[in-house]
Amino acid sequence: MSAQQIGITVDPALEAAAAPLLEKLVSDGVASELSAQDATLWGSDAESEASIRLSWTGLHRTSRPLIGEIEALRNDLRSEGVDRVVLAGMGGSSLAPEVITATEGVSLTVLDTTDPAQVADALAGDLDRTVLVVSSKSGTTVETDSHRRVFAAAFEEEGIDPARRIVVVTDPGSPLAELEQCRKVFLADPHVGGRYSALTAFGLVPAGLAGADVARLLDQAALVADVLAADTSENPALRLAAAFAAAHDGGAEKLVLADTGSGITGFGDWAEQLIAESTGKQGTGLLPVVVEGPDAPGFGDAGGDATPVAIGPAGNGARIAAEGSLGAQFLLWESAVAMVGRLLGINPFDQPDVEAAKKAARSLLDDPDALHATSAPAAVAGAVEVYASAGTSAEGSLADMLREFTATVPDGGYLAVQAYLDRLDDASAALLRSELAKRTGVQTTFGWGPRFLHSTGQYHKGGHPNGVFLQLTGASEEDLQVPDRPYTLGTLQLAQALGDGQVLADHGRPVLRLHLTDRAAGLAELVRAVQELHR
Repeated sequence: MSAQQIGITVDPALEAAAAPLLEKLVSDGVASELSAQDATLWGSDAESEASIRLSWTGLHRTSRPLIGEIEALRNDLRSEGVDRVVLAGMGGSSLAPEVITATEGVSLTVLDTTDPAQVADALAGDLDRTVLVVSSKSGTTVETDSHRRVFAAAFEEEGIDPARRIVVVTDPGSPLAELEQCRKVFLADPHVGGRYSALTAFGLVPAGLAGADVARLLDQAALVADVLAADTSENPALRLAAAFAAAHDGGAEKLVLADTGSGITGFGDWAEQLIAESTGKQGTGLLPVVVEGPDAPGFGDAGGDATPVAIGPAGNGARIAAEGSLGAQFLLWESAVAMVGRLLGINPFDQPDVEAAKKAARSLLDDPDALHATSAPAAVAGAVEVYASAGTSAEGSLADMLREFTATVPDGGYLAVQAYLDRLDDASAALLRSELAKRTGVQTTFGWGPRFLHSTGQYHKGGHPNGVFLQLTGASEEDLQVPDRPYTLGTLQLAQALGDGQVLADHGRPVLRLHLTDRAAGLAELVRAVQELHR
């Protein structure tokens, strides 16, 4: 790596294919214009959106005043014995803080779920030592609003004033900006979209309160800012963007992301949202496939539809590798993905298909009878109820159904596993990704619901129309009422799963929903059925 702490390695054949695109980016002055926040880079249709979404290019400078504010609040809280930080946020409001704190080894409890058991687990922590960071750009995110209400009621029940234990991060003018029941409001830069907000208050406040060195993060980004703004063929962001676009043009519409010893924990999950939500629209885009490591199925054995990308040193079959400190990687990938948008002819700052699933979920919440009057399962296999969209088979054993379903993945398509479960207690569900990929030979993604709705959910509806979707839902032994709302967390979770499934089916995407009437037993049966599949 250079002194600027960033390094890119590209397979020679791919680099040769990318050379014309790289030359075009350099000659058009894209890097310097992006750094100067030129909203015309993506065409006239995107200009109005881009004009209010480009402040992220200068956050290594403009976020500096936050450092002192965060440190002062953290010291005040610690002096009161409050040292446990819980973050209520979705998508761009949670993914960056989770990566930052995990990489630095400091504790942060992240709530980006509507699963009652996972929220109850967070509530079971020591509330006397807890501060809740409520983080939402719009101020109306239904999951985050529900978490705030649940925690405020729990604080009051313990005799704790919620106004002393709730910290807000939001945009100016949002409903949360006027919240009286909070200790402090941090207003983020409104000219930054959620997935580009790692170095705004959304990334820095929860991470800093938890004890991460956010000043160092900004320093790391500052070290590479000039390099990434240079109109030269050596610019790592330009090289990365050209390689991604060239791979896509060659039919490799998927990026398989594996950590190869970067020293960063969970970077793929952050990059997943950035790539999928920025590029997956108008029937095109790059689908990120986050895998367990370079030896995982889908990476070293990737076919022509996918490009293995190492986060860390090159090797293990990677065609692209990106090395660097966390702050540098944030700015590198944001810059490269914005440039890919220009090369693919799309607006990298909107998310036109995300609202559809939210609207469908709200409709079901508004009509509880419709939500709970679901049709009878097409089949029952022990603790697993099977619900299939039109054209999806539900005959035979559970293994037979999975075999028939996965066979519907078209050539060059993908399988998406969507688990509306507890990502702590039901963590074994994540093993399904590698098992299905190994046995089907197709690129397979895994997402925790509703977390992925704020991430890959855009690509699922707006990207290449070649995905099939395996939904997992589960019965909840105990539910949690959302105060002052006519629904429980369990009801909200089910509405989100059914709403998204409905939208996917309306888009002609095959959907198979497996409902676990007993989560542990159902997951065990599902794993056994997957192991019966043969490539």
